[in-house]
Amino acid sequence: MNAHELALTANSIRQDVIKALVEAKSGHSAGPLGLADVVTALYFEIADIDPKYPWKETRDRIVLSCGHYCPVLYSALAHRGYFPVSELLTLRKLNSRLQGHPHLRCVPGVENTGGPLGQGVSLALGMALALKLKGNPAYVFCLSSDGEQQEGEVWEAYNMAAKYKVDNLTYIVDYNHIQIDGPIEEVMPLEPLVDKYRAFNLNVMETDGNNMAEVVKTLRKAKEHKGTPTMIVAHTTPGKGVSFMEKDYRWHGKPPNVEEAARALQELEAAREKI
Repeated sequence: MNAHELALTANSIRQDVIKALVEAKSGHSAGPLGLADVVTALYFEIADIDPKYPWKETRDRIVLSCGHYCPVLYSALAHRGYFPVSELLTLRKLNSRLQGHPHLRCVPGVENTGGPLGQGVSLALGMALALKLKGNPAYVFCLSSDGEQQEGEVWEAYNMAAKYKVDNLTYIVDYNHIQIDGPIEEVMPLEPLVDKYRAFNLNVMETDGNNMAEVVKTLRKAKEHKGTPTMIVAHTTPGKGVSFMEKDYRWHGKPPNVEEAARALQELEAAREKI
């Protein structure tokens, strides 16, 4: 897909995130909307995956460390053909495969159980190192939130990844500056974040996480890099595409009501015409 087609796909994914959340009456809005462009680029352009063979040994792995972002993961998988798009409306429902935090193989394409923040960063390292030791050419991408960077576990993982030169691994941090209790800068500041990653000997790249062409270019460069693991700091707007959600931490962990969802979908559809 070209950047225009990918942007249209990201818009569709955002709309289905809203539809799933309003139907569920619970869930997280801001993060999934903000990261939709990165997720779309991974699943539709960068990662070597095939929904017809979801567990092929040589497939690339995409680990979602921030499990509460799962509405965008589920939406991307459905649009990619892993399961019916109509199933998205079962989000968080009793007996649904699509729970509020994903669990391993709940649907084809889900590579890890998400919930305890930070653990996916270590899990992705273990996957990538095991693949490398086995001579498996598969690549691992790990999506994580900026709030997770406040935890010690992730820094231990980065240290080990650099030591063992795990270059079949790219971490992507959604740097949207919000968490459930407020702005990152007020809860627990992370700056100078890029300098910290460089100090841990990671190949650090930054990108506008809501500019599709730039996202694709950055991800391609990361996958081609050899010798060290890569860290992409994706600067995103939480709630991207929905004016009353953008940059408002209060939307971190709540869904829209019926009226808000209608307004959000209207805005996203209007934006679609301008892509």
